[in-house]
Formats: sequence, structure tokens, C-alpha cells
Amino acid sequence: QYQLVQSGGGLVQVGGSLSVSCAASGFSFDYLNLAWFRQAPGKRQERIGCISSGGGTSYADSVKGHFNITRNSDRNAVTLQMVSAKPEDTAVYYCAADPIGAVRDWCDLWSEYIYWGQGTQVTVSS
Repeated sequence: QYQLVQSGGGLVQVGGSLSVSCAASGFSFDYLNLAWFRQAPGKRQERIGCISSGGGTSYADSVKGHFNITRNSDRNAVTLQMVSAKPEDTAVYYCAADPIGAVRDWCDLWSEYIYWGQGTQVTVSS
């Protein structure tokens, strides 16, 4: 059974840092492309970035330098770290997986992310 289980998130003050993690099970983790998305209240889902099975990363232009995505094969997990939090970062954050089945350096075929985590609320307070 394929599962993505998120942890972390919560409340952070403006200017602070916060991490959200996503543990994958049932997959061949080393052959997964992994991505993070978010959805703020009343807004469309927004792509944050992704990390490929080979470790390559890609970020949306609007968030470069603000988020960092890493993966850990020992823990079968991907982590999203946010730095310099802003009120507009308040949203539900989702991890997603593309079971690409090979080692790749790219990860931005967004329609291929078919497995999703349960979502994690991140609230930035001023």
C-alpha cells in the first residue's frame, strides 16, 4: 500500500523557520520524484518545488531562496524547510510522489504526481 504521511508544520512567527516532513512507505523510495505544493485559503494550489530521484531540485521562481527540499533515503522521507517565514506563507502544505521507476535528474512533470500526503497546516503569525 502506497502512503505518504506528513509531520511537522504548525505555527511559526514572521521571520522564523519551519520544516515539514513526509515519510513514504510502500514505494521504491530511491525511484521516486517528490514534490511540495501548498494551498492558501481562497487561492489555487501552488507548486513550491521538487526533488528528483537523482537528487536534482527545481523551485518555483516565486519561492527560490525561501524554501529548501531535501530527501533522506535512510528514512524514506522528504523534507521541506521554510526560512524567513512571511504571513503569505500561511497555507496547507502537501507532499506528492511521482513513482518514476528510475533515477532521474529532473522532476517537473507536474501531472505525474499522483500520490499525495494528507496535508499539513502552516500558520505564520505576526
